[in-house]
Amino acid sequence: MISCDAFRAQFTAATEDAALLEHVRSCDPCLPVALAIDPEILFRSMGSDNLVPPGGIDAFVGDVMREVRLRSTETAMERRPVSWTRRLAIAATIAIGVLGGAAIYQYETSFTSTPLNIERAALHPTSFMSRPVIENYESETATIVEVPTEGVDDVKVVMVFDESLPADL
Repeated sequence: MISCDAFRAQFTAATEDAALLEHVRSCDPCLPVALAIDPEILFRSMGSDNLVPPGGIDAFVGDVMREVRLRSTETAMERRPVSWTRRLAIAATIAIGVLGGAAIYQYETSFTSTPLNIERAALHPTSFMSRPVIENYESETATIVEVPTEGVDDVKVVMVFDESLPADL
């Protein structure tokens, strides 16, 4: 670091000497002398160490990007008028939905209210069982277990454990 007398002797306007700028940053009595010679010395003497924003560069960039996202969201949220073709498409979709629901409701109520449904069910018997029913089973190696059912007299659950049975039965 140079002395105050050496600074005052060497300092000129628009100087870029690092030692002189460092002295101006740290010496309060020499600052008014430097300002009288060069009013822009404050900007040159700041140096790069003092230009770092509070919180660091990453925090500054994060704040700027947050503002950019906020402004882009504001722009995206502006109310835009809906075109007549889109309004027509929305109205057609709602109309088709209402008419389709009414038609299905009408079909279901007319289908279930006639006695013809009983005859249709009798003509097309369906089986709801996915596995075969075993009427009787006799094996010396099998374990047969009856599961008791409460309140149901005609349903009987029987489990048969036999290694000789096929896997899909």
